Amino acid sequence: MRLSFWSAGLFIVCCTIVLAAQEQSASKDEPIHTLHVYANLLQVPTLVLQGNRQPLQAQISERRFSVSIDSGPWFRVTHVRLEGNDPISMSILLDTNAKDFMPGISNNIAALAPAWLTARDRVSVYAMDCTLVRSLNDVPANSASLKVGVDAVLKSWTTRRGKKDQSCKRQMNLWDSLGYIATELGKLPGRRVILVVSDGRDRGSGRPWNEVRNYLQAEGIAAFGVTYIPIVMSGWSAFIPGKDAYAFQAICELSGGMVSTIYPALTGKTLQRLVTIMRGRYIVEFPRPSNSTAGAHDMRVKIDKGEDAFVRPSGISIPLPDPALEQDPTTVHADTSVAPEQGTRRILTSPK
Repeated sequence: MRLSFWSAGLFIVCCTIVLAAQEQSASKDEPIHTLHVYANLLQVPTLVLQGNRQPLQAQISERRFSVSIDSGPWFRVTHVRLEGNDPISMSILLDTNAKDFMPGISNNIAALAPAWLTARDRVSVYAMDCTLVRSLNDVPANSASLKVGVDAVLKSWTTRRGKKDQSCKRQMNLWDSLGYIATELGKLPGRRVILVVSDGRDRGSGRPWNEVRNYLQAEGIAAFGVTYIPIVMSGWSAFIPGKDAYAFQAICELSGGMVSTIYPALTGKTLQRLVTIMRGRYIVEFPRPSNSTAGAHDMRVKIDKGEDAFVRPSGISIPLPDPALEQDPTTVHADTSVAPEQGTRRILTSPK
């Protein structure tokens, strides 16, 4: 699959590490020597599921993971581990156009803590209505605050539903909302994800869906969506999917996430399942390419003997070398023979 990662000056800087080791002094008068190690280690959260989008039954050995940059030679990664309890920076977006999901949603989200989300995780909560409303902003996840936050962010929509006039003078749209949330989430640390409960349909955003997808990739933000089963059912307002529904799926999957299509009654269990899947991602580590350049690149991750697997890495940024640090005589340079080699096939940018 293709993902974009951008120059560190424009977006994020991933995992450039300076380690310092002090030699023990032979005497009090002997100066302390500092050794700088320029590691340039990149980390890519990578979603790996069975072809039917179900979790794998057994953990995959790190020896089976390889990466390729711009169609360069496949490089066996340095290390792979499960994400586990790494802190997550999560933004939750509730699209009130998916009105059948809204009843009970505060209880469903509150139930994620503390078993699936802990106080180490940070959560922001948004709702799409006549405007984009935010209640919680990067707060520790706990059950009580999540419930209060969701109820607060839906208060305007809930009030309007009880009135005869339920129209909005201006309607917030899905792609624009995702784009704004991504810019805010991109400022935060940790494993960054957007959890979207929506009908998957955009109704007139100013920005195209592909621009949102591109930006999520560049920021290393994975989107996980919950939407209706795409058939017409009596009793609740599902819909027959159109191009927007598939665009929503593309945004989620190409950013390193996925979409779950469900009946509204299954919302609570589905949210728990998606957070479990986030925790089950693989953190794929490898050195910065020996010949890396700034700009957008094509990155691919493969698993040996995993042809049927559903593999979706999140985007990363490649940090360019720090000239001052490289010229420092105390710097120990990375061995370029154990780093991937960037190829010459660059990704094409879509015309505006």
